[in-house]
Amino acid sequence: MQEKRLKSWGNNRAGQLGDGTWTDIRTTATTVLGLTSAEVVKIAAGGSGPATGFGLALLTDRTVQTWGANGSGQLGDGSVFSHNAPGQVVNLSDATDVAAGGVHSLALLADQTVVAWGRNNHGQLGNGTNADSSVPVRVEGLDKVIAIAAGLNHSLALRADGTVWAWGHNINGQLGDGTSASRNVPSLVNNLTGVARIAAGADHNLALVGPPSSSTKPTSGTAVKAWGYNATGQLGDNTTISRFTPVDTQGSWLGGVSGIAAGAHHSLAVTDSGNQLKAWGRNTSGQIGDGTTDYRSTPVPVPGLTGIQLIAGGREHTIVLLGDNTVRAWGNNGSGQLGNGTTTDSSTPVTSLTALTGVDKIAAPLGGDFSLAN
Repeated sequence: MQEKRLKSWGNNRAGQLGDGTWTDIRTTATTVLGLTSAEVVKIAAGGSGPATGFGLALLTDRTVQTWGANGSGQLGDGSVFSHNAPGQVVNLSDATDVAAGGVHSLALLADQTVVAWGRNNHGQLGNGTNADSSVPVRVEGLDKVIAIAAGLNHSLALRADGTVWAWGHNINGQLGDGTSASRNVPSLVNNLTGVARIAAGADHNLALVGPPSSSTKPTSGTAVKAWGYNATGQLGDNTTISRFTPVDTQGSWLGGVSGIAAGAHHSLAVTDSGNQLKAWGRNTSGQIGDGTTDYRSTPVPVPGLTGIQLIAGGREHTIVLLGDNTVRAWGNNGSGQLGNGTTTDSSTPVTSLTALTGVDKIAAPLGGDFSLAN
């Protein structure tokens, strides 16, 4: 029996599919070189534009492999040379999670501190400087971190006490501290406690407040908070006004929220123990999935999906993993990022031809046009 492999599809102009080629686009899944599914613990996808993607894979030995665009050192291998097959992040052997932004990367370490590498023009590495780094540097002043997320040019960390800390670009209030001043060290997001999960879009963020729901014990009344850029309704508060501190996303979450995710300018939440997906924000290419290209400033249901396990948002596309371990995708497909063998956009879910069974991880870049599944 052939060993399962990490798969990728979509835009490959920077080698972000990791298959050893620079083939422009792949409309069905190709294989990332050298990594078996069994050794991949977590995956992340980054990129600042359609053709500048990169990928990260956390392995069972707690090292991290990276591939794709590397002009600012976002692959963490000590160079600024892109490569189309995985290579190891240097000086990193105890990672427990990874996140990928526009042109920077984060890793959560076993000691619950955070390191970062790549572009740092807005302070998104959080090390008190604005100098890029092609090797991991420690984010200042953070401990007891349990989750990380990366936006286009900013970063988030969730601490064990339920508080959220942010650093980097802040022109649209994405740091949530009530100002528009960028910061190169973490600062506390205002008026936000009891957070269970975080997600970062290009210039906006989501936080799930209260314990995540489960099929055995749904949590009713769980709130989704949002802050940052809101020109296309991605905060879900029925306005297009950017918010410099968290606000409540509108809508009924009575079934409890089991997951949140953000694309570049759209947002996603799984409710009712995985049986409903709600989406809101920009919908230029149908990335909301409701059969229209109308922008939504409050959450709307994505019809026809049940048993949702995982969700991920890209630049203008969305992918989900269903309970039968199949992958569905919708939105922009100009680079084949929906993985259904075409380059035709879809405003409703289509089945990705991943040639994978037993998928349990998916990723999409909030500034890019490709997808990963393992």
